[in-house]
Amino acid sequence: MVSMAHEVLVDLFRNRPSLAPEILVETLGIILPSYTDARLASIDLTRVQPAEYRADVVVLLLDRDVPVLVLIVEVQLAIAARKRFSWPAYVTVSRSIHGCPACLLVVAPDPAVAAWCAEPIETGVPGFVLRPPVLGREAVPVVTDLEDAARRPELGVLSAMAHGETEHGARIAAAVLPVIEGLDDERARLYYDLVYNSLNDAARRALEAMMKGYVYQSDFARKYVAEGVAQGERTMLLRQLRARFGDLPASAIARIESAESNQLELWGERVLSAKTLADVLDEPS
Repeated sequence: MVSMAHEVLVDLFRNRPSLAPEILVETLGIILPSYTDARLASIDLTRVQPAEYRADVVVLLLDRDVPVLVLIVEVQLAIAARKRFSWPAYVTVSRSIHGCPACLLVVAPDPAVAAWCAEPIETGVPGFVLRPPVLGREAVPVVTDLEDAARRPELGVLSAMAHGETEHGARIAAAVLPVIEGLDDERARLYYDLVYNSLNDAARRALEAMMKGYVYQSDFARKYVAEGVAQGERTMLLRQLRARFGDLPASAIARIESAESNQLELWGERVLSAKTLADVLDEPS
C-alpha cells in the first residue's frame, strides 16, 4: 500500500468503528455475534503495572447497549517478535475489562509481514492458541461501485491504497472521490491525498479523463483535485528540467512550485525544444 504509515491506517479504523467488523465478516469470513452498534473503546489495556499495553484501535460491539464482542485492531508494518506475547494479553485483558468475548484483527499490508502475523501463537495453556485474522493487501476488496463507496468511504480509501497502482486504480478512485467530496473538510483532505497519491501515473491520467466532466466543477475539486493534478504536473516538469539542464536554481524551483496548471502546461510544451532553462521559464520578448 502506498502511504501506508501506521497512523494513516489506524485513522481509517478509528474514523469508522464498524469498518473492522465489516472486514471480518465480509472479507475474511469470520462469524460475529449479532450487534446493533459499534463504538470506540479505550485503547489502554493496562491492568498490571509496570506492564503497559495499548492497542491501535479497540471497537466494542453492542447489542442494545450490552457488550457482545470487543474487537482489537492492530496495524503491523514490520515483524516484531514482542507482539506474539502482547497480542494474547490484549485479547484476555479486553475480555476481562468488557465482560464479553474478544477478537483480534491484524492489518498487515506487506505479504511477508502478513504471513508472519497469521502464524499460530502458542500461549502455553493447552487449547489456547491465538490465530488472529489478518487483512493483507490482496484481501482488501476492490471497491469500484459508487454506492458501495458511499456506504463505506473508509473501505474505499483502503481499497485505493491497496490497489491504486493496479489496473483497478482509476476505477476505484473514480468511485471514491465523489464520496469524499461530501465528508467534513479534514477527512476529505486526508482521504483525497491518500487516494490520489496511491495511483501511478497511468492511473492518474485515466482518472483525470474519467472524472473531468464531473469533478472539476465542484468547490472540493477546485481546492483539492485540481491542486493534486497541478502538483503532479509540477513534479513531472521538475523531473524533465533536471534531466535536460541538471541542478535547478532555487528561484526556478520556487516559480514552478507556485505556478498554476495552465502555466505549467505552457512550460511543459517548451521543454523539448528549449536549449536553456531560460528558454522554458522566461516569457518571450
